[in-house]
Amino acid sequence: MTHRVFRPAVLAAAAVLAAVCLAAPADASSSALPRLDITGVYVTGVSSGGFMATQLQVAYSGTFDGAGIIAAGPYDCGQGNVIEFATCDVGASLPTLEQQAVSWSSQGRIDPISNLGGKPVYVYHGALDPVVNDLLSSSGVGFYQHFGAGVEYHGNDPAGHGWPTPDGVLACPLTSVPFLINCGDDPEGEMLRHWLGRVNPPNTGTPKGTLSSFSQDRYAPGGSAPALSMDRNGLLYTPPACAAGAACKLVVALHGCLSGEYLLGKEFPEFANLDTYADTNNLVVLYPQAIASVIPDNPEGCWDWWGYDGPDFAVKTAPQMVTIMNAVTALGG
Repeated sequence: MTHRVFRPAVLAAAAVLAAVCLAAPADASSSALPRLDITGVYVTGVSSGGFMATQLQVAYSGTFDGAGIIAAGPYDCGQGNVIEFATCDVGASLPTLEQQAVSWSSQGRIDPISNLGGKPVYVYHGALDPVVNDLLSSSGVGFYQHFGAGVEYHGNDPAGHGWPTPDGVLACPLTSVPFLINCGDDPEGEMLRHWLGRVNPPNTGTPKGTLSSFSQDRYAPGGSAPALSMDRNGLLYTPPACAAGAACKLVVALHGCLSGEYLLGKEFPEFANLDTYADTNNLVVLYPQAIASVIPDNPEGCWDWWGYDGPDFAVKTAPQMVTIMNAVTALGG
């Protein structure tokens, strides 16, 4: 596809940014998000973005109509300590995570857990993933199934750790920057069909929509996204029909560690195979952006799935999730 040409030159410049962990200044063209006619809201993400997608789906289950979890595990897997990542795949811990969700639901710290019943959830896990193992991914599936979600599981690709896409620039088994792997199939199409039923084929030519920047500072508690390890700007893809007022669905898409715009430019939206389907299916795609930071301690620009922004990282008051939800609400979701 002529509009998707990977630019490895961004990596050299990005290394400098990562080293000093500075957020780029706000783009003068960045602004508030437009108000659109949003008729459904979905969330997906890869790696740390996959964990964040689960957190958003569970904490705000009254808002999100479905989720796509790529190379990640169950809700609240980090439990406030990144070390828990090594142990939360143990089967005995899953009932603990499920009970925690029930407790938080009863306390109103997350939406009613019963909302998950019947919600479509698509889970992708690579058989060669060296970061998230089979048990961890299966625990995530088990969590959703326990609460009655309709799970479709894709776990047979010989894939490494990354976002699988037919536009991927890496061979399927690899695990490395930019984490965009090509396994010869179309998981995005599978995910969208699981969410929506029949979908139109993707646009394989020049993009019809517009990828624009918006100010994340506007939606962050306290007015500073970098204070939460989020970039000052996020990205939004809007097809012409949606911009003109047509009824559209919103997909929130979350990159993984070492994959934000500050590091790789716009490679994730350009290669993720979501904008292609957005053009032909009236989908708006919101791409929130995390960054590396020293304070809070987040050197790889991951989303907060273990608590670097505070102990409430997995409930509705989590500052990163509040920022994303403020953006979703502003769009009309």
